[in-house]
Amino acid sequence: MVIRLLKPSWVSHEGKPIFSVDIHPDGSRFATGGQGDNSGKVAIWNMEPVREEKSEKDENVPKLLCQMDNHLACVNCVRWSNNGMFLASAGDDKLIMIWQSSRASSMSSVFGSGGKQVNYECWRVKITLRGHSGDILDIAWSPHGTWLASCSVDNTIIVWNAVKFPEQVTVLRGHTGLVKGLAWDPVGKYLASQSDDRSVRVWRTCDWQQDARITEPFQECSGTTHVLRLNWSPDGLYLVSAHAMNNAGPTAQIIERDGWKTAMDFVGHRKAITCVRFSSRIFTSSKKFSKSGEYSCCAIGSKDRSLSVWVTASKRPLVVLHDLFTSSILDISWGSSGLELVCCSWDGTVAYFDFSPDDIGAVLSDEEKLKVQEQIYGKSIYNTENCLGNRIIESAELLSIQEEKDHQEKLQLLQLEQQQKQQQRSQSQPVVLCSDSNSVGKPTNRQIETRTKDGRRRITPIFLAPQPDVSEMPLPFMSGGAVPMFSSSKEASQIVVEKKDEVTSPVSASKLKESSRSAADMNGGPGSSKPPVAFDGAVRNGKLDPQVTSAPPASLGTTISAKLPEQPAADVTSRTKSGDPTDKLNLNVRVNLDLLEDVPKKKDGRGRPRKDRVADHYPPQQMAALPQYSLPPMQLQETGNVSIRSQLTLPLLSIQKNFNVQISDVADGSAWLEVENEIQAGTFTLHRARCVRNARTAWETIFTSWVVAAAGNSFVACIACKDCTLNVFSMGGGRRICPPIALDGFASVLRCSGVHVMVITSNGSVSVWNFKSFTAILKNESMSSLLANGHLQIEKCTLTDQGLPVLSFSNGLTFTFKVELGCWTQLASSSDILFLFSDHKNCVSGSSVMVSGPLASLQSQTLKDHASTNASRLFRSAPSLQPAATVSYLENQIQCCLSLKSANEYKKWLLTYIRYLVNEAMETKLREVCDELLGPPSRVRVPTSRWDSTILGFQKSDLLREILQIVGMNVHFQRLFTEYQEQLSSQTTSRPS
Repeated sequence: MVIRLLKPSWVSHEGKPIFSVDIHPDGSRFATGGQGDNSGKVAIWNMEPVREEKSEKDENVPKLLCQMDNHLACVNCVRWSNNGMFLASAGDDKLIMIWQSSRASSMSSVFGSGGKQVNYECWRVKITLRGHSGDILDIAWSPHGTWLASCSVDNTIIVWNAVKFPEQVTVLRGHTGLVKGLAWDPVGKYLASQSDDRSVRVWRTCDWQQDARITEPFQECSGTTHVLRLNWSPDGLYLVSAHAMNNAGPTAQIIERDGWKTAMDFVGHRKAITCVRFSSRIFTSSKKFSKSGEYSCCAIGSKDRSLSVWVTASKRPLVVLHDLFTSSILDISWGSSGLELVCCSWDGTVAYFDFSPDDIGAVLSDEEKLKVQEQIYGKSIYNTENCLGNRIIESAELLSIQEEKDHQEKLQLLQLEQQQKQQQRSQSQPVVLCSDSNSVGKPTNRQIETRTKDGRRRITPIFLAPQPDVSEMPLPFMSGGAVPMFSSSKEASQIVVEKKDEVTSPVSASKLKESSRSAADMNGGPGSSKPPVAFDGAVRNGKLDPQVTSAPPASLGTTISAKLPEQPAADVTSRTKSGDPTDKLNLNVRVNLDLLEDVPKKKDGRGRPRKDRVADHYPPQQMAALPQYSLPPMQLQETGNVSIRSQLTLPLLSIQKNFNVQISDVADGSAWLEVENEIQAGTFTLHRARCVRNARTAWETIFTSWVVAAAGNSFVACIACKDCTLNVFSMGGGRRICPPIALDGFASVLRCSGVHVMVITSNGSVSVWNFKSFTAILKNESMSSLLANGHLQIEKCTLTDQGLPVLSFSNGLTFTFKVELGCWTQLASSSDILFLFSDHKNCVSGSSVMVSGPLASLQSQTLKDHASTNASRLFRSAPSLQPAATVSYLENQIQCCLSLKSANEYKKWLLTYIRYLVNEAMETKLREVCDELLGPPSRVRVPTSRWDSTILGFQKSDLLREILQIVGMNVHFQRLFTEYQEQLSSQTTSRPS
């Protein structure tokens, strides 16, 4: 037997202990973890200098590829993921860090090395997992890479969802001592753990319950080892534990999968066994061994500083190496070839072994290994991660759902593999200069050059989209055998310089103002060729800005505001109790001169412009007032025995002599409502409003009071007057629909949506009418309860198609009125960060991502303006709160959709909610939703008379069918699926149509 043995002296943590080692799946590098200078240390080393002496002596071949010192304390374990994309490290700082290679290609010096050590690769922390309350001693990736298990001195085992970090799948409790080792069954059915409580426990992955507890071989053991790293054989037939005792001698206990028998063990070591590691390969019979067939190879490390290598086809060890280190062996790792072995020791050194097929045997290929596993476990090994292999599907409908699900997963897997191949090809190809000017974000070989007035050259910048910072898969370092060279190119530049005979100048403030004015010009602002337009009553920051709605929306209104300059104050007539319009309310007018544009200043550039210069600059017909006023002293509104003090500060609508409002949703072209105040008719003054359609007057009407606001759509036209009345006309012929409606105050907001009209008065009352059915939806509902927390102002006000008001206030709260409950309900809050804690993104179907509605429009703006970017970090410190936070968020979204009567959004959030409940196995809530939709006779707790078979236009039975399709995706709920499927079928046949 010839074995290559090497102890590379350059693999070191400066003399400090190395607690863990692991070889990358592609064999190009290996990682070590241990103690560093005042912190934990993770290092990635090049495997080439270890294998080849020539590469070791070549100074151009780097040995240390990357060193990471992010851990705050000693690193106890490092493990590569099965696909090699991630590196997991865990240590005494109670943290697990998931590392991923970065695209950054520039070399950097190791921090604190004074430039002596260089990082040739860049690895960055993808995510940090927090959950343990004590030192983490061991971690292990599941065979299919979907789970990551960690164990700690806090006596617990946490299983993490590797697909959705940092989600916790489960926390396994049962050990009464420090848990020091973990091992996954190679087919993913079991997870084994070993602890200082003198036991090995085997946990089922289908329900995360304990399947076996083995204690007999460990009764005489003492907790003297730093780790207890047990391991499974690659065929899954044997589990070999660390630190067992047999006749007072240390052994590595062999636990058979069949009945968890403990009749065999590996003996020969003089001190406690610390680590066991099987080669991931299965070998065929060699002439050296008497046993024929397939077998496995196992390496065992001990505190006696020796390493032994065994094969399951022989009763004797293949090789035993004594005094390999000066201290105990702590970890072992096999290469993917099955013939390379690296182990590390407390003394801070590593050893490398290279076996030959003649010594161990011929290695089976991956396909042959899979056939061996299929012969033992059947083809159900493909489903062991979802634990479907052990379950019998009892329903034919559920079976068809599972087959469809498997088909979709295979298609997604194929698409993902194709994307990864394309990315690998793009990474391997050099960057090609692109001459297509339409290729946005790509390098270009064309450069535009201009000149400034003083003759200096100016290169026009071109935007290049940034590339992702992390790569999908780390490429084998120096796989082609070439040494990276960094030098300047001596070739002539291929960039074509396009020189333009243009003189550029810096962008001035006046030009910025002109560009900002272009938006107003498009909507009939000063200098526009379009007719001037007027406000429709939007309130922004507590001040009323004139605006126009160019296109009345289907759900929430979109308004365009344009600030107007100052004009002399106007008196607003207030209607007294007797109805006499002669009493007047004097308003104090304030104008913010900072809002004025292009106002001439003094020659010296100092001070404010004079008001007379402002008046000279703007023609009188373009001047309008921005009144600000305070209501009379706050009044006490009696509500039973409770007095509510009103703090409303709603502004009046500005008084304009002439203004237009565009109505864009008419069928036969554009239409305008044109208002003309103060028309002299002899000794009388009248006021006119008319509808202009296609440049022709369709109808007109006359008022005796000033018109202060107008709004309309294809169904109705609404006119609010200064005498506190609201006039409603049909848009088609201008016929008055109802007598003037008396308001309880001045009109502050006027909105139309479909057949609904809303008015908010200066007294803070909201009224909404349906002028198709001539019914009142809201009758002078006070907003005092919404403004009880302070002196607030309305920032935005809209009306949905269903006639529901949506009010947004300056404190970030948004409300709507729940007609069924007769109260205001909250829709959104700028201080609510619950949406950041929600983990529902993976539960939203692709078809419902683009579903829009009033809730989406409302919350997107709220979250964009007020969301805290640090809230997502807070959740990582308490990951156990995420499921409850997600459920709370989804339930709130469903109720908001019901309040807004948004059917499509309701269905989207309901199905998302169901998917999350299914993924998290929340059966109680699932049953409650199914009972609600199923109706009698299942709803025994709610009177039958209150149950309705529809909700927002959807049949509840149809929604339940869709929900059962989602429930059927998880075989854990097959009994629930069958139960409600049968009840739904029976009720469908028994109920009359």
